[in-house]
Amino acid sequence: MGRLPNVVGMATTNAGVKTILYPVSDMAKVLYGSLLGTEPYADQPYYVGWKVAGQDIGLVPQGNRQGITVPVAYHHVDDINGTIATLVNAGAEAQAEPRDVGGGRLVAALKDADGNVIGLIQDPV
Repeated sequence: MGRLPNVVGMATTNAGVKTILYPVSDMAKVLYGSLLGTEPYADQPYYVGWKVAGQDIGLVPQGNRQGITVPVAYHHVDDINGTIATLVNAGAEAQAEPRDVGGGRLVAALKDADGNVIGLIQDPV
């Protein structure tokens, strides 16, 4: 591990990983409900989600059609475009431009040099 590069525009606020999405071919609601020990707070055909210990755990049916092929941990940031620019400048590759997934919530994805997916979420102010 080296030192952090001197990246112009570095540091928007990052509240850490608060959301993990799992792509599923069908709704594995019973399995994840059993694992998490609670009922989902959201139960829609396009998303089933639980809130556990301050994190959102979500299932995305047919996530592979949306480009989600592995579980993705999403960092919550206050400036998604600024964070993307900073990460690209530091060596990441943008995979999905920010898109509104409802209610003004923006999501985007990048990959690091080893192919790991970095998810970003910006909630509306």
